[in-house]
Amino acid sequence: MLKKLFVAVTLTSLSGAVFADESAGLPWGLSLSGAAAISTDYRFRGITQTDTDPAIQAGFSLAHPSGLYAGLWGSNVNFGIDTPHLELDPSFGYSRTLETLSSKPIVDVGVLYYSYPSASELNWAELYAKLSFKNKLLEGDYLFTNLNYSNDYAGVGADSWNLNMAYSAPLASSGFSGLIGVGYSAVDEDKYSFNGDDHYLDWKAALSYSFKSVSGATAELAAIGTNLETKGLSDAAKRGVETGAVFTLSKAF
Repeated sequence: MLKKLFVAVTLTSLSGAVFADESAGLPWGLSLSGAAAISTDYRFRGITQTDTDPAIQAGFSLAHPSGLYAGLWGSNVNFGIDTPHLELDPSFGYSRTLETLSSKPIVDVGVLYYSYPSASELNWAELYAKLSFKNKLLEGDYLFTNLNYSNDYAGVGADSWNLNMAYSAPLASSGFSGLIGVGYSAVDEDKYSFNGDDHYLDWKAALSYSFKSVSGATAELAAIGTNLETKGLSDAAKRGVETGAVFTLSKAF
């Protein structure tokens, strides 16, 4: 099975929803934010989750001033014949800016549950820890690191680790920004393998544009791929792991 983040991420789960900053009118200081997107492919850590077909995705996050938050993200999926067609990923976590440190890093820890309503045997949970920095080299840039662990990868009881890093920066005041990222995934080879391998690399290079006339609207063109072994795979399966172009339109609200 070829599998996804809230995105997570990575990097590729950078294929997940991007949340707006805040919303008003909720009790106890809560803020609700979210986004919707349409993409030519749903890639999770470099691997297609829709058989290279388009994806419609949406998500929201409910946050408390304490740093606690809960989210839900969803997308269509397609792993082949008689597989689930919907993925719904709830997440719970805690995020806080460490103001006492000069670099003011943002720490984010939590749990993400990958669920498939029509195929619960595929459900699995993953712990994550994120560390990110803003305005390190350029005004408006963003450096992101993420470590994930699961003891039930893809619902088969396999231990797995994923580490990824990404850097994005605006291109002057043009409205364009660039992103580069790389990820590493490893799994218990006795219970799961990536076409015979117990580990692989994935990558993403992207150019995005934020529309000034439509607040929260963004277009992104990305090259996403992996170094997975493709021997023995069908042409369609090869396209799902090799480097390919992915175009995404998203709107935060």
